[in-house]
Amino acid sequence: MKKIYYEKIGRRYVPVKEYDSDFADSYTHGTHLLMIYPGGQSRKYNIDPNYAALIAAARVASEAMVYAMHNASELKPRQTPVTEGQRKAWEALAKSFGDDRFTVSHPSLHDIAQAGVRAMQLEADKLLSNAAVRKAYEQFIFLSKLTRNQK
Repeated sequence: MKKIYYEKIGRRYVPVKEYDSDFADSYTHGTHLLMIYPGGQSRKYNIDPNYAALIAAARVASEAMVYAMHNASELKPRQTPVTEGQRKAWEALAKSFGDDRFTVSHPSLHDIAQAGVRAMQLEADKLLSNAAVRKAYEQFIFLSKLTRNQK
């Protein structure tokens, strides 16, 4: 929605400002952080993604990620709720297939990847809860920003 604001100068109204909600809600290229909370929202534009913590967490969290992604890929009934007969048949199928039920059908790759990302975020949070690790990470980010454009 566009809205124009006017100011009275003498006997005439002159446009002084224009508000465009489409423009205000748009984003430029880059990485942005949007937070919505009761009573408001905040936006941070063009932030630096936390690549160092991501890489470190990925290496440390690979076991947890595999476990989380394996669990996220478990076969689940598409239709819910299921009837009592369907539930019994489902339990019999799961019991007879054992670990093979993970390969019969699975959720989207996006859902599986999200499970891995969540596991990685938890591991990164564990690492950065240590004061020494957090300080070393902050120093790494500081030096990275200082030397970013140098070859």
